[in-house]
Amino acid sequence: MKELSDLIIEFYEKLSSWEQSIVEGSGITLSQMHTIEILGVNNMIKMKDLASKMGVTTGTLTVMIDNLEKKGLVQRIQNPEDRRSYVIRLTDTGKKHYRRHSNFHLELTRECTSGFSEAEIKIFRRLLENFISQI
Repeated sequence: MKELSDLIIEFYEKLSSWEQSIVEGSGITLSQMHTIEILGVNNMIKMKDLASKMGVTTGTLTVMIDNLEKKGLVQRIQNPEDRRSYVIRLTDTGKKHYRRHSNFHLELTRECTSGFSEAEIKIFRRLLENFISQI
């Protein structure tokens, strides 16, 4: 079990290092990029739901959204379904950052699995899905 733990840690560290190298020089922090990623998949999301997906408090998220809004990457708009709350969406510039980062993820996935057969990719996917559902 210790060897597996060490491999998971090594995988996480390599992935984190790669992520950090991608955002360096972009003027966006890694946590801001993760916020943009979630917004790219979940357009027009309520603050409460976004905070939940990120695993942060709404107070922490408010600071993050304030900063992203100042950079012109997100917008707060009144929730069309509940005028008492706001939803967050990416601006056109935010969408460009999302697409670029998403393409980097796709390329990394291609590189990491280039030596896998189709059967191995299916197994790897199932293992990852099971792993994610356990944490």
